[in-house]
Amino acid sequence: MRSGFRGLAGILALLVATTATSLAADPAKVLRIAFPVAETGFDPVRVSDLYSATVIEAIFDPLYTYDFLARPAKIVPNTADGMPEVSDGGRSYLIHLKHGILFSPDPAFGGKPRELSAEDYVYTFKRFADPANRSPWAFLINDRFVGLDEQVEQAKKTGKFDYDAAIPGIVALDRYTLRLTLKRPDYLLPYTLAHSAFGAMAREVVEKYGNDLQAHPVGTGPYLLKEWRRAARIVLEANPGYRKRIWDFQPGDDPWDRQVVAEMKGKTIPQIGRIVISIIEEGQSRWLAFSRKELDLLALPATFRAEALDRSNRLKPALAKDGVKLYRAIDPSVSYAFFNFRDPVVGGFSKEKIALRRAVIMGYDLPEEIRVVDKGQAVQAQMPIPYGVVGFDPAYRSINQYDPVLANELLDYYGYKKGADGYRTLPDGKPLVLQMATGTAAADRERDELWLKSMNAIGIRMVFNQGKFADQLKAAKACHLMMWDAAWTADYPDGDDFLQLLYGPNTGQSNNGCYQSKAYDAMYEQSRLLSIDSVDRQHLYLDMTRQMEVDGAWVLQTSPERNELIRPWVLGYKKHPILNADFVYLDVEAHK
Repeated sequence: MRSGFRGLAGILALLVATTATSLAADPAKVLRIAFPVAETGFDPVRVSDLYSATVIEAIFDPLYTYDFLARPAKIVPNTADGMPEVSDGGRSYLIHLKHGILFSPDPAFGGKPRELSAEDYVYTFKRFADPANRSPWAFLINDRFVGLDEQVEQAKKTGKFDYDAAIPGIVALDRYTLRLTLKRPDYLLPYTLAHSAFGAMAREVVEKYGNDLQAHPVGTGPYLLKEWRRAARIVLEANPGYRKRIWDFQPGDDPWDRQVVAEMKGKTIPQIGRIVISIIEEGQSRWLAFSRKELDLLALPATFRAEALDRSNRLKPALAKDGVKLYRAIDPSVSYAFFNFRDPVVGGFSKEKIALRRAVIMGYDLPEEIRVVDKGQAVQAQMPIPYGVVGFDPAYRSINQYDPVLANELLDYYGYKKGADGYRTLPDGKPLVLQMATGTAAADRERDELWLKSMNAIGIRMVFNQGKFADQLKAAKACHLMMWDAAWTADYPDGDDFLQLLYGPNTGQSNNGCYQSKAYDAMYEQSRLLSIDSVDRQHLYLDMTRQMEVDGAWVLQTSPERNELIRPWVLGYKKHPILNADFVYLDVEAHK
């Protein structure tokens, strides 16, 4: 049954909710930020790029979220009224919802607000499972909930997912009570419940807007989408019907926290009335916009590190005099280039194909990338799990280090012979050409030049196919790209979030390299059965890392160093390791 008001109870709930909403944020307070890559849309079920997810996080409400200051990241209730009641050996989760939380007014509700109910989360979970949506996040609910996979299989047979069919593992017991029943204990489920993509959606909205849903996000979160010019400008406005929420986070050991608390404690969330997001792909343009005080925050583009920081990595006097603050951290993110394991040139598990991929990995000049392309604003990633995420081992070292001499020897040994032009052929004598998907920004061109230089050094011809990010992503999910430089930022603070990118059944969702290793998959499935603090799970994580390295699945590259430049009128800034919509927790002062 669809959620909706029922008689007097519904009217009373609306009255309670209306009195509980916070005072609207000051519309005169504006924060101006930039995305370096264009968004793809705002249907949480269908998009997975970081920049779309940032907007989605501000509009939709998952059951749980994260404490803004706690490190390591700590899950706290959001729309849920307390943490889950777990029973049956970890197989049953009982979750109570707070009363009076409202979806923003929309024509789908007759122009009025509508109260959030447990049934909205049931419906939302079903949307992720619906095969027609091809959700990149489906892996987070597959093979988890009692009865859901059977419903998915039925939908594949009939061509239609039955949203009215009951699923024993996802049940709304009443308007404010949700019961989740798992096939087996799952220690990672709380991370899914806190994932921003799993914010509640209303069935009325989805059915009203259909294929145009990407442009009509309607949630219960702190912001509303006011304006959207694709790949150019996004404007968010504070939701006047947002529930009352007070900034009351406790400082940790980081000295930075004390200033954040002094600036924000006791204020209502959100404080900023408008968030203006410009899509500015070129680093030079973002730097100039910040220099002209047209942006209030800037993740310093690597190309302009020397303009902002001195040799001691401190702010240069001109910026310090202007009151600019610097926040520095290693982001929980990894960049890598993947090979398409279904591609006839670079794919497969024969010794010759593995040798080719390993040679490309060892031939890529990663030290020069860090020094020249990243301008020192990155650290080498030794494993797929980045610093700051559970499962990261600081002692682990990759077996695929930069070694062009060994790369050449490996290619020679496995029959990739050089022709008169200095370029190698395949063992059967056919031309060997690597095709790398790429973008059009200056940073893309700089990285392309490094790839070309690195591959020339080992006698491999490489060509580049330019395209828009959204188009390249779509092709990758269909296993149509031979190679592509990619990156992944933590959705939840556990190594599983990164290792699932290599899990075979996730091909078409998050596994864009279409890597399918029986050995890797078996270890991954075993790791999902173990607790987060299990020593055996950590050993499996290291073995899985070694397996993907031996197979040559990725050209593992870097974790970025964030140097965030903050104008003095921005209050409360601290980058959260998981949350992306930091502006929800910030404030701005009047300035000239």
